[in-house]
Amino acid sequence: MVEPVNVAITYYSSTGTVHTLAQAAAEGAEKAGADVRLRKVAETAPPETVAARPEWARHLEEAAGIAEAGHDDLEWADAVLFGTPTRFGNPAGQLRTFIDSTGPLWFQGKLADKVYSAFTASNTAHGGQESTLLALANTFYHWGGIIVPLGYTDPVQFRSGNPYGTSHTAGDGPPGELALHAARYQARRVVETTTHLKAGRTA
Repeated sequence: MVEPVNVAITYYSSTGTVHTLAQAAAEGAEKAGADVRLRKVAETAPPETVAARPEWARHLEEAAGIAEAGHDDLEWADAVLFGTPTRFGNPAGQLRTFIDSTGPLWFQGKLADKVYSAFTASNTAHGGQESTLLALANTFYHWGGIIVPLGYTDPVQFRSGNPYGTSHTAGDGPPGELALHAARYQARRVVETTTHLKAGRTA
């Protein structure tokens, strides 16, 4: 019997939008039978910058109980979903700082052959969602990862329109059922794919 898939959902969220998507992804992975670690990356912005935006400071307090991501979470995981807001068409610096710290794991081959996927949010519909997800994929290539995108494998994708990964336009308000469904489905697809890979490796 194949053991349950270990999934690390590793994300950065400043005001809570990506956090909400990450929670939905965790729900989807757990319903698919995975063992899940929901982890936020450390906040690196200066306190005065955070305090200047009440919604940013509020979310930082609300998410205080979420454990911070560590290298051990990536080693433990069979699959990793990364979540980030867009920053000028790229992942947020906070997530990049965490990813850039993983050189020792990469050098030892400990990030290879895992399944990777990603999700994002931007303030506007054309604010860099696709380029952010594609930028993360560049890292997965270097790690020797197996990338699992959404594609158009679920009817909701013909409505949400992003085959690269779940995305949400924060300027339209909090994630609605369409985006939450996409996040849950993306995580389930990751778990199912990883389960097949684990089964094949133990056959």
